[in-house]
Amino acid sequence: MTISLHTIKPKTGSATKRKRIGRGNAAGQGTYSGKGLKGQKCRSGVSNLKRLGMKQVLLRTPKVRGFKSHRPKNQVVNLRTLSVEFKDGSTVSPTTLLAKGLIENPKGGIKILAQGKLTLKKLKFKKLKLSETAAEEIKKAGGEIL
Repeated sequence: MTISLHTIKPKTGSATKRKRIGRGNAAGQGTYSGKGLKGQKCRSGVSNLKRLGMKQVLLRTPKVRGFKSHRPKNQVVNLRTLSVEFKDGSTVSPTTLLAKGLIENPKGGIKILAQGKLTLKKLKFKKLKLSETAAEEIKKAGGEIL
């Protein structure tokens, strides 16, 4: 069979006519036209948002996005500042760092980072977190991690 304009048909079930609502009982959707009995919902010009009430106000208010952690961040001290502030052979601990004014709270997390060089000072580190590169630099300089 050859295809020509008068033999082309749409696939079965793809072309369905829309239901014309409110055109009398003979049309299939007369009387209440699928809206039920009386009330605001059955009238024309009433959107679904009209019936939300308080929820509509909540939807309009701008929300604060994102997340903020309540866990405090580590206080950072660099090797550069330690080489300036501490003498050879001294101990670096949260209390000594607080005394020198390098940290604000000795109970919070304190981490030593490897920015700058530790100029051949044999420092002793107590109760402090260290980055891997900072630990290597300290061992290279002859320091101890207790």
